[in-house]
Amino acid sequence: MTITKTEIESDILPVVVRADWVRGAAQGHWNYAAYATLPDDGNRYEILDGVLLMTPSPSFEHQNANAMISHYLVGHVKLKGLGQVLAAPFDVELPSGDVVQPDVLVVLKEYEERITQSRLVGAPDLVVEIASPSTAGYDRSKKQAAYARAEVPEYWVVDTAAKTVELLVLQLATTTQPTEYQSQGVFRGKATLPSSLLTDFKVKVEQFFA
Repeated sequence: MTITKTEIESDILPVVVRADWVRGAAQGHWNYAAYATLPDDGNRYEILDGVLLMTPSPSFEHQNANAMISHYLVGHVKLKGLGQVLAAPFDVELPSGDVVQPDVLVVLKEYEERITQSRLVGAPDLVVEIASPSTAGYDRSKKQAAYARAEVPEYWVVDTAAKTVELLVLQLATTTQPTEYQSQGVFRGKATLPSSLLTDFKVKVEQFFA
């Protein structure tokens, strides 16, 4: 049986890449002002450490989980008057100058002034990233480090293949350790998330993947 080039290429997943072909600032010098001039070409861009990156288009499973998580967070946060829930594509300009588009984010009521018509300026209170085989390394390394630098209190990493959510809570720097996330566990099925930010959030993890 002969395997064609097309069949091989279909088994190679897209990954997060440097968008070196995009005209604008030099790589390493991108900021929000330059980012705001990008044409709407259908691609999803982010800036980390001044480098413009392009992320892959989301899959059906990704979009389904995004919609379900947003739905339950809206019910728990927005409809109770506790804050705002926003979903990608919506820009977040972190204090470091990094520009990201979390899949879902929560801004509590006391920080709603950070939300402008074009973007969130500052750190969200919660970010949710729906990882895929092509973005998992990025979400758990560079992006996680950016959220830690911005002191985002809580970070959820969602795995649609395993149907799990890992809950990470920020631990601020001490004399013996840097500011970093500490995992509170990986949850699935009928487990609920022990969020320190969203008290009494009783949604079962399996409901995110329905």
